[in-house]
Amino acid sequence: MQDLGRVDFLSQAVPISGAMDTLSARIANLAVGNSDTEAVIEFTYGNASFKCDTDILLSYCGNGATLQSHNEKLPAARAIFLKAGTIVNLKNTTSGARTYLAVPGGWDLPLVLNSRSTYTPAGFGGYEGRALKVNDWLSGSKKLSKTNIQLLNDFKNSNKSYARWGIYEDLIRAKNQKVVRIILGGESNWFDETSIVDLLSKTYTIDLKSNRMGIYLKGSKLKRVQSTELLSTAVCPGTIQVNGDGEMILLMADCQTTGGYPRIAQVALVDLPICAQLKPGDEILFEEISPLAAEKLYLKQERDLAKLALAIEMIL
Repeated sequence: MQDLGRVDFLSQAVPISGAMDTLSARIANLAVGNSDTEAVIEFTYGNASFKCDTDILLSYCGNGATLQSHNEKLPAARAIFLKAGTIVNLKNTTSGARTYLAVPGGWDLPLVLNSRSTYTPAGFGGYEGRALKVNDWLSGSKKLSKTNIQLLNDFKNSNKSYARWGIYEDLIRAKNQKVVRIILGGESNWFDETSIVDLLSKTYTIDLKSNRMGIYLKGSKLKRVQSTELLSTAVCPGTIQVNGDGEMILLMADCQTTGGYPRIAQVALVDLPICAQLKPGDEILFEEISPLAAEKLYLKQERDLAKLALAIEMIL
């Protein structure tokens, strides 16, 4: 279970956590009329299933799996109405790693440090501080917004299974899902010129030991020209560290709050969802952009999401 994470406790060494692919989580929430901060289920890959104990409205988004019922593929990024007793199966795809499931009002979970996100290494947040397992039972929140209620009434007054509208994700996502844009980091000058050229021109492969804390990248090893040890300093999701062996680690949602490895780069915030969908064996390229360009990309995405939320209110 994840939302957009807990950001107020970094000084107490509490990681942000939250959805790995925040864009997919936000789109799933918007499709059922939620604010984008509501809790969602984060599935890593497919090979899962759940049963609807009651009639339910839901939506999903993300490239890790498709949802199917009665051998029919359910549309993504669109509100779906399912009858009580329906069994939904998640089927793996080859295009991503994570999928997000939302219901009106969000999933009913307690707040822990102002978030419903699960941080499994410490065993708190989400559903009993752990991943979901067989026979767990979840319910949606009873606190519904005006938009939630209007959408539910729209389904009650018709016999349709899908909303008459959906979200076209490609208008919001980065056009190239194999290129990750980065800003060179504070210690990038600790590495020789060849290493920087390799970083910005060679392909890197996702290692099997990657997880929610960090993505390990296999490829050309980077060579340091400065032997100074870095005092433990601030890091965040998207920071790319270089370990003592010259290998890169791209920090993700459950990463620590400080680190001692030099920071060669920072992923532009709009491209972190690309990283969240990477699987072992996938290959990516890095492209350098300026801090100003990264900021403009972020602001444009936020404007697009705000327009989308407004358009949904107007439709309903």
